[in-house]
Amino acid sequence: MLFQHLDRLSDKDVLLMDRGYPSRWLVSALNAHGIGFCMRVEKAGNAGFACVRDFLRSSEDERIVALAAPDRRDAIDYECPATAQTVRLIRHVSSTGKVRVLMTNLLDRDEFPRAEFGDLYHQRWRIEEAFKRLKHRLNLEHVSGLSQQAAMHDFAAKIVCDNLQSLASESALRAASLAPTRRINRAAAHSILKPLLPALLLGTNIGARLLQALQLIASRTYSHRPGIVKSRPRLMRPKPHKSMTQKPC
Repeated sequence: MLFQHLDRLSDKDVLLMDRGYPSRWLVSALNAHGIGFCMRVEKAGNAGFACVRDFLRSSEDERIVALAAPDRRDAIDYECPATAQTVRLIRHVSSTGKVRVLMTNLLDRDEFPRAEFGDLYHQRWRIEEAFKRLKHRLNLEHVSGLSQQAAMHDFAAKIVCDNLQSLASESALRAASLAPTRRINRAAAHSILKPLLPALLLGTNIGARLLQALQLIASRTYSHRPGIVKSRPRLMRPKPHKSMTQKPC
């Protein structure tokens, strides 16, 4: 799926990736396509790249290293050069003290200062929030059928619902002229719009219903304080997937 979207990127874009993507063939393929990237690469224990583990044990803030060439089979499968790749490792310490290692092919330290990569990596957070909405509030992984067609229909419907919630939240925020420190509570927006969607899609008294919904959404806000990070340890527990005997209507 990643390869299906690479053609949408230009040489002025930077592809931002979280853990789960890093591999030697992927670095080789992105370099071959001329795509700038920044990916998080440190892993627990003795896993991951040896050069990254060595970098973590050092006191350096950044280092230029050479990744070993991809396996011959991978190079053929992904049509990438089977040659060693030069990359730059950057140490980033979060506000909670957690040490991360970011790998990039943007090697020019003057044009791409090390200090900029921490803020760049943090921009993925809105994507994480989108995943949380889709997977937990909209139960993306809980499908109404096991066929490919059923899964595709469910996926498309939930994406549409999330997009409608985004548009409604943005419209409510603008219409209410809220203070810059206030943000719309997206969980509340989901609860407000969910029972209205059938009527809105059927065109039943749309104007009055939508106006009431937007006013109610605008009244459900929270205070956003830039620079203040609330972080809690992630609890390792089973995903809250519902049983297939409890299919939604």
